[in-house]
Amino acid sequence: MPGTPPDAWDPPPDTPGSPLTPPWGGWGVLGGAFLQSALVCGGVRALGLCLRPLGGAFGAGAGAAAWVGSAPVAALQLGGPLGSALSTRFGARPVAMAGGLLSGLGLFLGAFATHITHLYLSVGLLAGLGWALVFTPSLGTVGRYFPARRALATGLVVSGASVSGLALGPLVPLLLDTYGWRGALLLLAAISFNLVAAGALLRPLPISSEPPGPPKDGPGLVRLLRHGPFLRYALAFVLVDAGYYVPFVHGEARAHEVGCDEHRAGLVMAAMAAVDGAGRLAAGWLAGRPATPLLRHLFTWVVLTGLTLLLLPFGTSFGGLLALALAYGFCAGALVPLQFSGVAEVVGAGPLLVHAIGLMQMFESFGSLLGAPFAGWLRDMTGNFTISFLVAGAFLLAGSLLILTLPGFSCCAQGGGNKERGPPPPPDSPEPRPVPSDPL
Repeated sequence: MPGTPPDAWDPPPDTPGSPLTPPWGGWGVLGGAFLQSALVCGGVRALGLCLRPLGGAFGAGAGAAAWVGSAPVAALQLGGPLGSALSTRFGARPVAMAGGLLSGLGLFLGAFATHITHLYLSVGLLAGLGWALVFTPSLGTVGRYFPARRALATGLVVSGASVSGLALGPLVPLLLDTYGWRGALLLLAAISFNLVAAGALLRPLPISSEPPGPPKDGPGLVRLLRHGPFLRYALAFVLVDAGYYVPFVHGEARAHEVGCDEHRAGLVMAAMAAVDGAGRLAAGWLAGRPATPLLRHLFTWVVLTGLTLLLLPFGTSFGGLLALALAYGFCAGALVPLQFSGVAEVVGAGPLLVHAIGLMQMFESFGSLLGAPFAGWLRDMTGNFTISFLVAGAFLLAGSLLILTLPGFSCCAQGGGNKERGPPPPPDSPEPRPVPSDPL
């Protein structure tokens, strides 16, 4: 309709006679990113379940098997800057496809491991690095494809993790009973190779207003290390992650501590995971309302998650613990899309966005890797998980205080700008028109 502003969900209009813009536009990118989120996050969870039987394998103890299970997570987060740098240089599509190939190859080689070191190198380093090359470019592409509804689009994408988690939770034990851990790894490798096809859906989106080549004022990562608001944002999520994963790691043990049997403890954890996806979608939809800046939504959900975590020790019965676990799972899920969408509010939706997502993942890995072990140490020192959950909640509330200091927090509308970089653009203003350059 003439005079109607373009919708951020729709592709840019074709040049007359141009065959380059596919009719499905950004929906293909959204679908590809959803599949990538589902396969990456589902693969990480399934891999942890597959490696549990390795406690006595290869002469290694349970601690060594646990490190093998955590190695892909560390590689996924620490490899974020590499994924962002490569996608900026070569484009998100080839990097994500290469990452899918590496992750599938790592899981395939892990199935033939004869020593614990082989698992560190295959499922730990190779598969984890491959997932890093998939996850960061896909989120960066979605963030730039949907400037007006970035939070909702990101919420839809990361909800794929909940879908795959619910599907693989009951499936992996069945695979282990039927095929053993080696056969289960081979099947996971076959699933992970589908990331190559999902990565092919990340249609390039060059921006006509961006000059070719590296920015004149230095590489993106160097600029970000001098960007005060971004550094505060990243530090906020180091603190948030230090507490965020504690209920997911120690929730089952806490359920046993209050007298729940195996079935009820599993039900508590399953309920917390089930509402996680609903929280992601709800927060993405609410953040799309233009009346309130996205960072205020993010601050609210971080505070609610921290307060719910502080209340978890008071769930001393099955019913009380289940209700608090449902509340925590919903609030914790709501954080995820806003965390990645908030990066664009701090650094903008331009060339720095993919770099910023990767660098933030690297920073927050320190919190996610140290938080759960620290909570376990506190449990050993005190004899129960009460102090562990209280300290974890305090970490989240401390992170929320840093969000208060961000320039975009006080803006009247969303826009991806901040006072330290210049005035924000008008609310829901579309990014510069993309130039179609690569047919699907």
